Amino acid sequence: MSMRRLLTAVAAGVMALSACTTMSGGGGGAGEEQVLRYSPALFPVSLDAHQYPAEEPTQTAVQQVLETLVAMEDGTPVGVLAESFEPVDDHTWVFRLREGVTFSDGTPLTARDVKASVERGQSLKWSLAPLFTSVQEIEATDDRTVTFRTSEPLGTLPSTMSLVFIGPADRVNDPAYWERPIGTGPFVVESFTPDDKVVLRRNDSYWGEKAALDRVEIVSIPETAARITALRTGEVDVLQSIPPDQVPEVDGQPDITYGSGPSFQYYFTWFNASRPPFDDVRVRKALWHALDLNAIVGDLFGDSATVAKAPITQDVFGAPALPPHDYDPELARRLLAEAGYADGLEVSMQWPREGGPNIRALAQAMVSAWAEVGVRVEPLEKERPQWLQDLNAKNFDLNLQTNTTGTGDADFTLGRLYTCAADRTGYCNPELDRLLAGARSSLDQAERERLYAQAAQVIWDDAVGIFPADLRNNYAVRNHVKGFELPVNGRPQFRTVSIDASAGS
Repeated sequence: MSMRRLLTAVAAGVMALSACTTMSGGGGGAGEEQVLRYSPALFPVSLDAHQYPAEEPTQTAVQQVLETLVAMEDGTPVGVLAESFEPVDDHTWVFRLREGVTFSDGTPLTARDVKASVERGQSLKWSLAPLFTSVQEIEATDDRTVTFRTSEPLGTLPSTMSLVFIGPADRVNDPAYWERPIGTGPFVVESFTPDDKVVLRRNDSYWGEKAALDRVEIVSIPETAARITALRTGEVDVLQSIPPDQVPEVDGQPDITYGSGPSFQYYFTWFNASRPPFDDVRVRKALWHALDLNAIVGDLFGDSATVAKAPITQDVFGAPALPPHDYDPELARRLLAEAGYADGLEVSMQWPREGGPNIRALAQAMVSAWAEVGVRVEPLEKERPQWLQDLNAKNFDLNLQTNTTGTGDADFTLGRLYTCAADRTGYCNPELDRLLAGARSSLDQAERERLYAQAAQVIWDDAVGIFPADLRNNYAVRNHVKGFELPVNGRPQFRTVSIDASAGS
């Protein structure tokens, strides 16, 4: 063994031993810390939750530190920093802030902080922009009152505000602030090292129930096999998004509990309709008909996923169950010929490295199926920052990824990604815009559900993308971890988690 490999092995062993000792001693002994080490499938590219409001790893880390006005519980908005919120007329929402809340540096939370945080996101042209199109004015009416005035009724404003993290007004526009943001939440950021680790420490001045943990470390381990090894050796305590073929490596193992549950997460493949050949709906439909999704999803995911029935998962409010695009290679070839591609075509497909369970295998299965109907696809696996840049710039032919409907409401996905103004794929349909605008403005949940079903049907019929699979959440924790829950949005909260030293290391 070379000296470098020997030193690496020794260091890994020391780290594993140290992790085990710290955690097993973290159950309440004098001077001993409770430390949780969490290894997600994806590591945050940044802690700037306004710049990346839909990035699950960023949201998971930041929600421990910054808070929102409301949170979604079983599809219903409930107050967090807001003690109340209501529409006072068709064009006005009023949020009343909780009294006595301070940032971790002792500065009181005020309505100015809410106003500045929302306006900062708007100035960045964030991906939430379509959800705020009718917001005309945000007013800090007094220290504890925030008033939103809209150009039309906006029934979705409370659910949308569950995604907007509130920072201090005088600092949120400073890029340096987002390297170690302060908030009103149960933890503070001790350090953030890109591609390595986020270290959080308990906020002892938190306005609500204090966290049991002294420290949380969000650890980047890119390779799944290495993550599983780290869990089994005690180097980390919690894993999330375990690929189906590797579930047996954790399920039923000593000192480890495996769990799974419903999810808002799904796979989709977008077509770039702003460039040929995907400006032709016949080509888009042809590629969908070329896929035997029942076989692909069954082989790759087993019980961890189901073939999608809509552009959003069935657990999301507003999701209909739509008839499938049948697997029909002959129809695929005929549609390609009608579109002028009887001799086939060449395109490319991008996806992010480690971008979801079995993403590479899913990409390969789709590429192979398309080759059978004469569509040659160049596979482009990219590092996540580059993939994000190209996605946002529409620099792709096909784009494969996972996504999560963060609020559990169809508006977050359909109203944010598929309007003409959003322009995420080059697809624009005024009728779809009308349906989505009507659903967003309505305060009648039954009407909203009906309109979202119609909107989903349009997206489905026009093959704006291919929607292969709805995923289930899964996770594995060491048995000394107590109180860990993985919500349907896939973004765990650590405030209620503790370490029980008596359960062993």
